[in-house]
Amino acid sequence: MRGAARAAGGRTGQLWPRPPAPGPGPPPLLLLLAVLLGGAGAQYSSDLCSWKGSGLTHEAHRKEVEQVYLRCSAGTVEWMYPTGALIVNLRPNTFSPSRHLTLCIKPLRGSSGANIYLEKTGELKLLVRDGDLGPGQAPCFSFEQGGLFVEATPQQDISRRTTGFQYELTSRHAGPDLHTLSVVRGSIQDVTHEPEQQESAIHLNVSRLYRQKSRVFRPAPEDEGGGWRGRVSTLLECGVRPGRGEFLFTGHMHFGEAWLGCAPRFKDFQRMYRDAEERGLNPCEIGTE
Repeated sequence: MRGAARAAGGRTGQLWPRPPAPGPGPPPLLLLLAVLLGGAGAQYSSDLCSWKGSGLTHEAHRKEVEQVYLRCSAGTVEWMYPTGALIVNLRPNTFSPSRHLTLCIKPLRGSSGANIYLEKTGELKLLVRDGDLGPGQAPCFSFEQGGLFVEATPQQDISRRTTGFQYELTSRHAGPDLHTLSVVRGSIQDVTHEPEQQESAIHLNVSRLYRQKSRVFRPAPEDEGGGWRGRVSTLLECGVRPGRGEFLFTGHMHFGEAWLGCAPRFKDFQRMYRDAEERGLNPCEIGTE
């Protein structure tokens, strides 16, 4: 390994990445990091937002590190038959470089065959362990903290392995309007729980649609009372259940799904709104009747 590392890097003053703190599971392979520092071929996605590739393009005796470059604020990475490692370089041209960005990733259903790390100046922090698709596996972190290093784990059979994840970049200083999905008035029709995902889906009857950025809420048939119907997600631990009365629901989009933000009872919102209006503190106008 010492010879391979010398051949791959071979530069004086080169900083070597340090493995993560001791913990369960094998640490990243030093050989892969040596190849990484020595340089490897870059692969650009066809649409600059998403990338799909195969580890079978590697020679059997080599454990290569591939560079992938993406230039969108959201997309997917799918790596079939993972071998070696990937460096995922995000260079979004949809945000000003001066803005502070947050990066979130979410493993695709059935993803397996590799660990996903946060990497910066040689330091590696495990984000998603191979095969760990349990609740809460959508880590977010400051974009300035580093990039993504995806390392294949040793497998006897890679024929059915595909590592995949979605990524999403948002600006922390863009203000609430950028990420607000909707503001609607309505009632809870039903709630379905998904214990495995630790999520609940709230099905809404909407009587008034103030704002939405995507077609989460759609017109309901007249024979069903009109209005709009739609669903939003929330954490299972919130304990949401059907009940009487109207609420003001706000939410945002996260990985293509609508997530509940705040939902005060509408009569409570009316009281707060009128109080703010009297004091001249309300930042916007909204119909409260």
